[in-house]
Amino acid sequence: MKQKIKPIPKFKNEDAERDFWATHDTTEYFDMSKEVKFDFSELKLTAKPITLRLPLSLISDLKRLANKRDVPYQSLMKVWLAEKVQKENRTI
Repeated sequence: MKQKIKPIPKFKNEDAERDFWATHDTTEYFDMSKEVKFDFSELKLTAKPITLRLPLSLISDLKRLANKRDVPYQSLMKVWLAEKVQKENRTI
């Protein structure tokens, strides 16, 4: 016999929704046999653009190194910066 799917209630805020899902079984509210498609086109970026003045030679070197790795140079910079910050945080 197929289980009846319960309707998901409306929530006042994220805290109320979080509390609800912490105490309820999601399998009672979703049909796991059906594919669910999501539209993320309206999500806001969580990154904040900044202005950073770098020597042209450093930018050229970064672009060359990024090209060897087949990644955008700004992505490579973000990865390296995140790794360095993480390393520094471990030493504090």
